[in-house]
Formats: sequence, structure tokens, C-alpha cells
Amino acid sequence: MESKRAFSILCPIPEPNRQEAAGLFWQAFSDKLDKLMGPKAKAVEFFAHVLDPSHGIAAVDPAGKLLGMAGFKTANGALIGGELSDMCRTYGSFGGLWRGVLLSVLERDLDRDTLLMDGIVVTEQARGHGVGTALLDAVTQQACKLGKLWVRLDVIDSNPRARSLYERRGFVPTGDIKLGPFSRIFGFRKATTMRFDVKTAELRPE
Repeated sequence: MESKRAFSILCPIPEPNRQEAAGLFWQAFSDKLDKLMGPKAKAVEFFAHVLDPSHGIAAVDPAGKLLGMAGFKTANGALIGGELSDMCRTYGSFGGLWRGVLLSVLERDLDRDTLLMDGIVVTEQARGHGVGTALLDAVTQQACKLGKLWVRLDVIDSNPRARSLYERRGFVPTGDIKLGPFSRIFGFRKATTMRFDVKTAELRPE
């Protein structure tokens, strides 16, 4: 039951948790982004600057500490967005330019009826306590609130644990995206696109 949770689910991410959220985003995606966005201090600086709390959902403990978060993207914005100028602000003109070009490889088209889940991460100490499931359910609830028909996500081939969670919550695979030569940069060979029908949210297994 909701009352027994040792954490709260909040949207947007509280502003006091901005720096924590930036660090947690790096923790989640450093394996994929290290060659482009590292070192860590630079990456976290960039994420903290461009992070849009209104496109994120936080799990926080009673003291307000961030236990996990999920980001999402719509036509109106994303948890981690920013412009090329933001990249250049952190990495310099040349460094920002080539990073922006390579990161564009990961961009995916988004239709008006779909909310794209753009990352979910749980701190190590909070794993196994239902935080990830609660965040994923909150993402689908947010899609319903925004009038979306689908939630879409991409899960990389090196993260079978996440894929298992998504399948348990009713997401179904719709195809694979292969990176080809870019796999050496991003550290994974392919990602599977998965989709959830928002209308079936009440039918999901607990």
C-alpha cells in the first residue's frame, strides 16, 4: 500500500535536489557517455545547468534525500535538454561542437501521442525496495495526465535487469536500433525500443 512506502514520489523534481539529480543521472549513464561527457565533474556541471525539473519524477526519503528518479521527454521539453550553446559553455566551442554532433546519434523522433521515458535510476542503497517500480508507474501516470496514448523507452542490450522490469510492468518490444560503428563510443551494440499502452495501466500486475 502507498502508506507503507518509506519514500514519496514527486513531480517535478524538487529544486533543492537539482545537484543530486545531476549526479544520479551521471551515475546511470556514465558507462554510455563517459567518452563524450567525461570527466565526471564536467558532466555533472552540464547536467545540473540544463536539467529541467518539470520533466522529471523523484523518489525521496522522509528527509528529502533523492533515492531515485525518472526523466521523460515530450514535444515541450526533456529532463536533460539544453542547446549547443550550453554544451559549449561547459566544454568550450570545439569540445561542445563535436560532442553535440555525436550525441545527435542517440536522438529519436517523438510523435505527439507519445511520452518518451528518458532514463530511470535508483541509488544503490534504495534498490530492492520498490523505488524503480514506483517511478516507472509514475511515468505512465504522467503520460495519462498529459493525454498521451503511449509511453516509449529504449533499453540497451547491456541492461537486462531494466528490460525485465519493463516487461513485468507491461512494456512490449517493438524493434531494435543498432549503433554500428558508434557502439565503440557509447559502449553498447543495440537498444530495444519498448512501448506501453497507457489505456492498460490499470491492468498491470502488481
